[in-house]
Amino acid sequence: MDEILRQFAQFFPELNNAFGAGIMVFLRLVGMMRLAPVLSRVEIPSMVRLSFALIATVILTSVLHPAPAPEGTPIYLCMFLNFLFGALIGFVTNCILATILAGGDMINTQMGMSSAMIMDPSTKTQVSVMANYFTVLALLIFMYSGGMYWLFNAFIKSFQLYPMYSVNFHFENIINVKYLSEITGNILFIGLHLAGPILLATLGQDIILGIISKTAPQVNVFSLSFLFKPVMGAFILIVILPALINVITDYFVSFAGIF
Repeated sequence: MDEILRQFAQFFPELNNAFGAGIMVFLRLVGMMRLAPVLSRVEIPSMVRLSFALIATVILTSVLHPAPAPEGTPIYLCMFLNFLFGALIGFVTNCILATILAGGDMINTQMGMSSAMIMDPSTKTQVSVMANYFTVLALLIFMYSGGMYWLFNAFIKSFQLYPMYSVNFHFENIINVKYLSEITGNILFIGLHLAGPILLATLGQDIILGIISKTAPQVNVFSLSFLFKPVMGAFILIVILPALINVITDYFVSFAGIF
């Protein structure tokens, strides 16, 4: 079998180069799709994602014009590193959307709906109602603002930063560490900014109910808070939703050039 493959590479060198490069592109693309938003959703059937990856691999391999693998290249190590680098691209993109998820969790807790949990099939974990709502909203805004274009543009550019047959994984030369640390370090900080109006409104409501409980102890303030908090939070959310969409869009655009 080794002799047959060796003869095949001699008679069809271009086809052999394209086949080897296609494997690396496919693995990097699968790694990215494993963690990237939208593409990693379980609502998309596995057969559809696999077919899309194969078609995209054929197109990208013809566009990249890959060079032959250098002599002595550890193919299995290159395959693993390409998958790892693709997963890194998906992880960074997913961290941007995790900020919106954190904001939704804060809003859900402040609205008194901590017990309202639903099963998220994409992560196979229980998430809050508002967190799930903000996740879907963030995905829609991400696609509307050109996030999928940025994602695939970063994927194509990644072959310039990290060649497919390279075995030297220098993290600081591959991705902007400043942007990455800003994304991962400010998830709760930016989420607090998004949830700020609702947090302030519910805090003011708690102060008012506290004053009522002191002036009229016979009023069951504890039960009233469960009634007023969701209504007040939903009302504030409806009012600020247009501005909130603009804030999320600007946030996504600010990280368009992370790669």
